[in-house]
Amino acid sequence: MKQITAIIRPHRLGAVEQALHALPHLPGFTLFPAHGHARGHGQDHCFIADEWNPDAHDRLVLLIFCSDDAADGIVNAIHRVARTGTPGDGIVGVAELADVLRIRSGERGNAAL
Repeated sequence: MKQITAIIRPHRLGAVEQALHALPHLPGFTLFPAHGHARGHGQDHCFIADEWNPDAHDRLVLLIFCSDDAADGIVNAIHRVARTGTPGDGIVGVAELADVLRIRSGERGNAAL
């Protein structure tokens, strides 16, 4: 099982939702608003005082729990539609999950997805 965390630009959400819902099996996702501090544009990505603009760093965080088989398709779908080619497009992380428990039913593991 995997946990996928994606940080995306808010205006790309509609395209990301469409791409995810087009997949054969999407276990669902949770969405959080976020405010990010990107890598700086100074030497070795150090912060430079001229680069902070609080309005430019609004992002959304998608959290997805899925089976190992579904992970690559989900990551590829997010990458394909969230990418604009400019700095600040976001990032996608994939982590291994030891277990998942569905609170309502008590199902565990892949059955809970």
